[in-house]
Amino acid sequence: MSIPEIESFRLSRRGFLNAAALGAASIAVSACTTTGPGPTQPPPPTSVEPPLADYASMYAAVNDGGFDLPAIPVDRIDPQFLRQVVPDPTGQKPGTIVVDTTGHFLYLVRPGGQAIRYGVGLGRAGFEWSGDAVVQWKQKWPKWTPPDEMIARQPELKQYSADNGGMPGGLKNPLGARALYLFQGNVDTLYRLHGSPEWRSIGKSVSSGCVRLMNQDIIDLYDRVPSKTPVIVTSDPRQSMVATANHQAIPIDAGVPAGSVLLGPVKAVTNAIF
Repeated sequence: MSIPEIESFRLSRRGFLNAAALGAASIAVSACTTTGPGPTQPPPPTSVEPPLADYASMYAAVNDGGFDLPAIPVDRIDPQFLRQVVPDPTGQKPGTIVVDTTGHFLYLVRPGGQAIRYGVGLGRAGFEWSGDAVVQWKQKWPKWTPPDEMIARQPELKQYSADNGGMPGGLKNPLGARALYLFQGNVDTLYRLHGSPEWRSIGKSVSSGCVRLMNQDIIDLYDRVPSKTPVIVTSDPRQSMVATANHQAIPIDAGVPAGSVLLGPVKAVTNAIF
Protein backbone atom coordinates (compact mmCIF):
# COMPACT_ATOMS: atom_id res chain seq x y z
CA MET A 1 0.00 0.00 0.00
CA SER A 2 1.43 3.39 -0.95
CA ILE A 3 2.02 6.17 1.55
CA PRO A 4 -0.92 8.33 0.27
CA GLU A 5 -3.26 5.34 0.56
CA ILE A 6 -2.06 4.65 4.12
CA GLU A 7 -2.68 8.30 5.14
CA SER A 8 -6.14 8.26 3.53
CA PHE A 9 -7.05 5.08 5.41
CA ARG A 10 -5.94 6.60 8.72
CA LEU A 11 -8.03 9.75 8.14
CA SER A 12 -11.10 7.73 7.18
CA ARG A 13 -10.75 5.44 10.20
CA ARG A 14 -10.26 8.46 12.51
CA GLY A 15 -13.41 10.13 11.05
CA PHE A 16 -15.44 6.95 11.51
CA LEU A 17 -14.36 6.59 15.15
CA ASN A 18 -15.14 10.27 15.85
CA ALA A 19 -18.56 9.93 14.26
CA ALA A 20 -19.27 6.78 16.25
CA ALA A 21 -18.29 8.52 19.48
CA LEU A 22 -20.56 11.49 18.73
CA GLY A 23 -23.43 9.11 17.93
CA ALA A 24 -22.98 7.25 21.21
CA ALA A 25 -22.94 10.54 23.13
CA SER A 26 -26.06 11.65 21.33
CA ILE A 27 -27.87 8.43 22.27
CA ALA A 28 -26.76 8.78 25.90
CA VAL A 29 -28.08 12.36 26.09
CA SER A 30 -31.38 11.46 24.42
CA ALA A 31 -31.95 8.68 26.96
CA CYS A 32 -32.13 11.36 29.75
CA THR A 33 -34.36 13.82 27.88
CA THR A 34 -38.19 13.88 27.83
CA THR A 35 -39.28 13.84 24.24
CA GLY A 36 -42.98 14.57 24.95
CA PRO A 37 -44.55 18.03 25.40
CA GLY A 38 -43.71 20.04 28.49
CA PRO A 39 -46.03 20.37 31.52
CA THR A 40 -49.38 22.01 30.78
CA GLN A 41 -51.81 23.90 32.98
CA PRO A 42 -54.88 21.90 34.01
CA PRO A 43 -57.98 22.86 32.01
CA PRO A 44 -60.43 25.22 33.71
CA PRO A 45 -63.30 23.46 35.48
CA THR A 46 -66.23 22.81 33.19
CA SER A 47 -68.69 23.14 36.06
CA VAL A 48 -68.32 25.10 39.26
CA GLU A 49 -71.96 24.74 40.28
CA PRO A 50 -72.75 21.49 42.10
CA PRO A 51 -75.15 19.39 40.05
CA LEU A 52 -78.79 19.68 40.98
CA ALA A 53 -80.85 16.74 42.13
CA ASP A 54 -83.04 14.82 39.73
CA TYR A 55 -86.42 16.35 38.93
CA ALA A 56 -88.38 13.75 40.86
CA SER A 57 -86.47 14.75 44.00
CA MET A 58 -86.49 18.51 43.36
CA TYR A 59 -90.24 18.62 42.84
CA ALA A 60 -91.32 15.91 45.28
CA ALA A 61 -93.97 16.44 47.95
CA VAL A 62 -92.53 18.15 51.01
CA ASN A 63 -93.68 19.31 54.41
CA ASP A 64 -92.54 22.88 54.89
CA GLY A 65 -93.40 25.02 57.87
CA GLY A 66 -96.24 22.70 58.78
CA PHE A 67 -97.75 22.81 55.29
CA ASP A 68 -97.81 19.79 52.99
CA LEU A 69 -96.77 20.89 49.52
CA PRO A 70 -97.92 18.40 46.89
CA ALA A 71 -95.51 16.97 44.35
CA ILE A 72 -95.36 18.76 41.01
CA PRO A 73 -96.05 16.58 37.94
CA VAL A 74 -92.82 17.37 36.11
CA ASP A 75 -93.82 15.21 33.15
CA ARG A 76 -96.61 17.72 32.42
CA ILE A 77 -94.31 20.77 32.37
CA ASP A 78 -92.18 21.90 29.45
CA PRO A 79 -88.65 20.77 30.47
CA GLN A 80 -87.16 24.17 29.71
CA PHE A 81 -89.07 25.62 32.67
CA LEU A 82 -87.70 23.12 35.19
CA ARG A 83 -84.82 24.17 37.44
CA GLN A 84 -81.43 23.62 35.79
CA VAL A 85 -77.86 24.90 35.54
CA VAL A 86 -77.19 26.70 32.24
CA PRO A 87 -74.53 28.95 30.71
CA ASP A 88 -75.17 32.48 31.99
CA PRO A 89 -76.69 34.59 29.18
CA THR A 90 -76.78 37.83 31.19
CA GLY A 91 -73.17 38.83 31.81
CA GLN A 92 -74.15 40.14 35.26
CA LYS A 93 -72.10 39.66 38.40
CA PRO A 94 -72.54 36.42 40.38
CA GLY A 95 -75.34 36.73 42.88
CA THR A 96 -77.54 38.88 40.64
CA ILE A 97 -81.09 37.80 39.83
CA VAL A 98 -82.18 38.50 36.26
CA VAL A 99 -85.79 37.96 35.19
CA ASP A 100 -86.19 37.50 31.45
CA THR A 101 -89.78 38.51 30.76
CA THR A 102 -89.57 37.43 27.12
CA GLY A 103 -88.39 33.89 27.79
CA HIS A 104 -90.23 33.49 31.12
CA PHE A 105 -87.02 32.61 32.94
CA LEU A 106 -85.39 33.73 36.17
CA TYR A 107 -81.60 33.44 36.28
CA LEU A 108 -79.57 33.40 39.47
CA VAL A 109 -76.07 34.20 38.22
CA ARG A 110 -73.36 31.94 39.62
CA PRO A 111 -69.54 32.01 39.34
CA GLY A 112 -67.77 30.47 36.37
CA GLY A 113 -70.12 31.76 33.69
CA GLN A 114 -73.08 29.74 34.91
CA ALA A 115 -76.58 30.44 36.19
CA ILE A 116 -79.37 28.51 37.82
CA ARG A 117 -82.45 28.96 35.66
CA TYR A 118 -86.03 28.72 36.92
CA GLY A 119 -89.21 28.91 34.91
CA VAL A 120 -91.58 31.73 35.91
CA GLY A 121 -95.08 32.98 35.28
CA LEU A 122 -95.51 36.70 34.62
CA GLY A 123 -98.09 39.49 34.56
CA ARG A 124 -100.55 39.60 31.73
CA ALA A 125 -100.73 42.58 29.36
CA GLY A 126 -101.20 45.83 31.27
CA PHE A 127 -99.76 44.42 34.49
CA GLU A 128 -96.08 44.05 33.56
CA TRP A 129 -93.21 45.62 35.49
CA SER A 130 -89.58 46.01 34.53
CA GLY A 131 -86.58 47.71 36.06
CA ASP A 132 -83.95 47.15 38.73
CA ALA A 133 -84.39 46.67 42.44
CA VAL A 134 -82.95 45.03 45.55
CA VAL A 135 -84.34 42.22 47.70
CA GLN A 136 -85.02 44.10 50.91
CA TRP A 137 -87.41 41.78 52.76
CA LYS A 138 -87.91 38.01 52.73
CA GLN A 139 -90.73 35.99 54.20
CA LYS A 140 -91.63 32.34 54.59
CA TRP A 141 -95.32 31.60 54.07
CA PRO A 142 -96.07 35.33 53.85
CA LYS A 143 -99.34 37.02 54.64
CA TRP A 144 -101.03 38.55 51.58
CA THR A 145 -102.81 41.88 51.77
CA PRO A 146 -104.43 42.90 48.47
CA PRO A 147 -104.17 46.64 47.75
CA ASP A 148 -107.21 48.86 47.43
CA GLU A 149 -106.83 48.97 43.64
CA MET A 150 -107.18 45.20 43.44
CA ILE A 151 -110.09 45.09 45.86
CA ALA A 152 -111.84 47.69 43.68
CA ARG A 153 -111.54 45.32 40.72
CA GLN A 154 -112.30 42.21 42.76
CA PRO A 155 -114.64 43.12 45.66
CA GLU A 156 -114.61 39.51 46.90
CA LEU A 157 -111.08 40.17 48.15
CA LYS A 158 -112.24 42.73 50.70
CA GLN A 159 -112.21 40.02 53.38
CA TYR A 160 -108.40 40.03 53.04
CA SER A 161 -107.95 43.81 53.16
CA ALA A 162 -105.47 45.45 55.52
CA ASP A 163 -108.36 46.43 57.78
CA ASN A 164 -109.38 42.76 57.97
CA GLY A 165 -105.89 41.50 58.69
CA GLY A 166 -104.96 40.13 55.25
CA MET A 167 -104.81 36.48 54.17
CA PRO A 168 -102.65 34.27 56.39
CA GLY A 169 -99.88 32.24 54.80
CA GLY A 170 -100.93 28.86 53.50
CA LEU A 171 -101.40 26.59 50.53
CA LYS A 172 -104.06 28.85 48.95
CA ASN A 173 -102.22 32.11 49.56
CA PRO A 174 -101.32 33.78 46.20
CA LEU A 175 -97.78 34.50 47.44
CA GLY A 176 -97.08 30.82 47.99
CA ALA A 177 -94.41 29.36 50.22
CA ARG A 178 -91.96 32.28 50.04
CA ALA A 179 -91.83 35.90 48.92
CA LEU A 180 -88.90 38.18 48.10
CA TYR A 181 -89.89 41.84 48.37
CA LEU A 182 -88.26 44.24 45.90
CA PHE A 183 -87.32 47.80 46.79
CA GLN A 184 -85.87 50.70 44.82
CA GLY A 185 -83.86 52.82 47.20
CA ASN A 186 -85.94 52.72 50.36
CA VAL A 187 -89.24 52.50 48.51
CA ASP A 188 -91.25 49.30 48.25
CA THR A 189 -91.97 48.64 44.57
CA LEU A 190 -94.93 46.42 45.59
CA TYR A 191 -93.39 43.91 43.20
CA ARG A 192 -92.57 40.41 44.41
CA LEU A 193 -90.76 37.24 43.49
CA HIS A 194 -93.00 34.65 45.05
CA GLY A 195 -94.24 31.09 45.03
CA SER A 196 -97.44 29.75 43.58
CA PRO A 197 -99.36 26.48 43.73
CA GLU A 198 -100.44 27.09 40.11
CA TRP A 199 -97.69 25.18 38.32
CA ARG A 200 -99.69 25.33 35.10
CA SER A 201 -99.07 29.08 34.92
CA ILE A 202 -95.27 28.71 34.67
CA GLY A 203 -94.06 29.86 31.26
CA LYS A 204 -97.19 31.97 30.74
CA SER A 205 -98.33 35.54 31.37
CA VAL A 206 -101.41 35.25 33.52
CA SER A 207 -100.70 36.68 36.99
CA SER A 208 -101.35 40.20 38.21
CA GLY A 209 -97.93 41.68 37.79
CA CYS A 210 -95.38 39.75 39.85
CA VAL A 211 -92.91 36.97 39.11
CA ARG A 212 -94.24 33.62 40.30
CA LEU A 213 -92.26 30.40 40.65
CA MET A 214 -93.34 26.91 41.56
CA ASN A 215 -93.32 26.58 45.34
CA GLN A 216 -90.44 24.09 45.32
CA ASP A 217 -88.44 26.53 43.18
CA ILE A 218 -89.09 29.62 45.31
CA ILE A 219 -88.01 27.67 48.39
CA ASP A 220 -84.76 26.78 46.62
CA LEU A 221 -84.22 30.38 45.43
CA TYR A 222 -85.06 31.82 48.87
CA ASP A 223 -82.35 29.68 50.49
CA ARG A 224 -79.74 30.79 47.93
CA VAL A 225 -80.45 34.53 48.01
CA PRO A 226 -78.85 36.71 50.71
CA SER A 227 -79.97 40.17 51.70
CA LYS A 228 -79.40 43.07 49.31
CA THR A 229 -79.47 40.79 46.27
CA PRO A 230 -79.77 42.93 43.12
CA VAL A 231 -82.64 42.09 40.78
CA ILE A 232 -83.05 43.09 37.13
CA VAL A 233 -86.38 42.56 35.41
CA THR A 234 -85.99 42.99 31.66
CA SER A 235 -87.27 41.82 28.29
CA ASP A 236 -83.66 41.30 27.18
CA PRO A 237 -81.30 39.70 29.73
CA ARG A 238 -78.26 40.67 27.65
CA GLN A 239 -78.82 44.43 27.89
CA SER A 240 -77.09 46.47 30.54
CA MET A 241 -78.83 47.41 33.75
CA VAL A 242 -78.53 51.11 32.90
CA ALA A 243 -80.53 50.59 29.72
CA THR A 244 -83.37 48.94 31.60
CA ALA A 245 -86.30 51.32 31.88
CA ASN A 246 -88.59 51.20 34.88
CA HIS A 247 -92.24 50.43 34.19
CA GLN A 248 -94.72 50.36 37.02
CA ALA A 249 -97.32 47.67 37.36
CA ILE A 250 -100.65 47.63 39.10
CA PRO A 251 -99.59 46.29 42.52
CA ILE A 252 -100.89 43.01 43.87
CA ASP A 253 -99.76 43.64 47.43
CA ALA A 254 -100.51 46.48 49.84
CA GLY A 255 -96.87 46.69 50.88
CA VAL A 256 -94.57 45.59 53.66
CA PRO A 257 -96.43 46.02 56.98
CA ALA A 258 -95.62 49.15 58.95
CA GLY A 259 -92.94 48.54 61.56
CA SER A 260 -91.42 45.55 59.75
CA VAL A 261 -87.72 45.01 60.28
CA LEU A 262 -86.17 45.22 56.83
CA LEU A 263 -82.74 44.05 55.75
CA GLY A 264 -81.10 47.40 56.47
CA PRO A 265 -80.70 50.70 54.60
CA VAL A 266 -80.54 50.37 50.84
CA LYS A 267 -78.12 52.47 48.84
CA ALA A 268 -79.22 54.06 45.57
CA VAL A 269 -79.43 51.39 42.88
CA THR A 270 -76.36 51.95 40.73
CA ASN A 271 -73.82 49.92 38.83
CA ALA A 272 -71.77 49.72 42.01
CA ILE A 273 -74.04 47.11 43.56
CA PHE A 274 -74.67 45.17 40.38
